[in-house]
Amino acid sequence: MSSNQASTAKRKHLIVIVGPTAIGKTTLSIQLAEKLQTEIISADSRQFYRDLVIGTAQPTQAEMKGIPHHFLSFLPIQANYTAGRFSQEALAQLDRLFAHHEVVIATGGSGLYLKALCAGLADMPTLPTHLRATLNAALAEKGLPYLTQLLAEKDPTYYQTVDLKNPKRVIRALEVCLGTGMPYSTLRKPCSAGTRPFNIIAIGLAQAKEWLHKRISLRVEAMMEQGLLQEVERLYPYKTTNALQTLGYKELFDYIDGRCSLTKAIDDIKTNTKQYAKKQMTWFKKDTNTSWFEPYDLAKIESHIAARISPSQQPIPSTSHLPTKG
Repeated sequence: MSSNQASTAKRKHLIVIVGPTAIGKTTLSIQLAEKLQTEIISADSRQFYRDLVIGTAQPTQAEMKGIPHHFLSFLPIQANYTAGRFSQEALAQLDRLFAHHEVVIATGGSGLYLKALCAGLADMPTLPTHLRATLNAALAEKGLPYLTQLLAEKDPTYYQTVDLKNPKRVIRALEVCLGTGMPYSTLRKPCSAGTRPFNIIAIGLAQAKEWLHKRISLRVEAMMEQGLLQEVERLYPYKTTNALQTLGYKELFDYIDGRCSLTKAIDDIKTNTKQYAKKQMTWFKKDTNTSWFEPYDLAKIESHIAARISPSQQPIPSTSHLPTKG
């Protein structure tokens, strides 16, 4: 996040709730929004898409409890949407929200999008036009493992956090590495002009690995019961779009294509989601401005927020609800 988090002189506050998938971010953000009478900005890059409902655990109308959510289910499946564009549009939305609210909440598991919102991103240099075509040809001829190994050599830092099963992200990183001679991770650092005109209160949710893994498995099973396979079948004609290169969809596409059994696909979703949760924690733990809590420590979370909000504002009333989704 930003160093202006420590400042208490500024009037407006953005509470940012981060953590791995299934930890309880969504429920906590809604509970806090109810208490603070404010609104929520979603920073989950897959929940942006209106057709990815079950597989991305989008909150239902009942779960949202009337709290306005922004950047949720607003893009068609074919759309390409970048962290930079999200930053510009989310900052404009924050300006509108801060006209009526002292505090706004942002939450999601997409680290790059949250970084773009809170600190900004460095501008990427112009790259040689032939590189992407060359890398796509290498993908077709030698396969994705060849490219991921090359990425490990060129940018070991980004290699540790990127979804290595997403060829578009791997190719984009290599395109920058080869085109500039610099690691992609270096160029993705916040730009120097990233100071925001509001305080940032960063809340991280974490729990023991065994507990989180159980929650992930239960969530995947619940998604299947809710009709995830049917959702994926409806989206099959669009399976090559960028939005569908994501957990829960890729594995079930393999099942539909006859490459594995349904049981294997479900097990793969669980395994890959657990691996993704580990990468999320690696990303979020790098931010020393984030204060970490267990998801049921609501009293501690509320006290932490109240201590950082302007003294003129009322403390957050205590609540005993347990986060169950996020």
